[in-house]
Amino acid sequence: MSDCGCHHEAKDGGERRILVIALALNALMAVVGGVAGWIGQSTGLLADALDMLSDAAAYAIGLAAIGRSARFKANAATASGIALLVLGLGLLLEVIRRIGAGAEPESGWMIATATLSLAVNLTVLRLLAPLKQGEVHLRATWIFTRADVIANVGVIAAGVLVLLLGSPYPDYVIGSLIGLYVVKEAVEILSEARKARRPAVADDQR
Repeated sequence: MSDCGCHHEAKDGGERRILVIALALNALMAVVGGVAGWIGQSTGLLADALDMLSDAAAYAIGLAAIGRSARFKANAATASGIALLVLGLGLLLEVIRRIGAGAEPESGWMIATATLSLAVNLTVLRLLAPLKQGEVHLRATWIFTRADVIANVGVIAAGVLVLLLGSPYPDYVIGSLIGLYVVKEAVEILSEARKARRPAVADDQR
């Protein structure tokens, strides 16, 4: 009996539904976190919001890659990694700018918003769990969300320290750490994409 392709269609459909939900949640929280970070003058919240915005872009790329060739998927992961690398470096520059200009981060905004983001990211991470052993473009989305969970916990901790110490420096520190972690994750994704591209290119040359 010939393969009707139903299994692949169902698999692609399941992946698409997961990524659509993840995209919507991350886009929403990027807006919420960005507004809260601006109002609360928090580098950590702005960094977290930009991180979630990059995740939304990664999910959009993942959606575009479903059903496409292995080479396209490797290229999609590369695009995600480059975007994340640029974002991480931008976050580090923003921290430096805010240290020079001065800021008064508000702990209440930091703790409340980061807690909401953490709840959303844990939900998304659970949704993405079946994809973390999948193809490279899908593993990239899981890595992004794992980074978000760590960042959320860091922002909450920084907010508590800002409250207790009355100092903006915990916010600067967590903003820097998120930036460095984002750069690390970007390098990991680019490395996986490079490995995935080699067999894809070899197949194209046959």
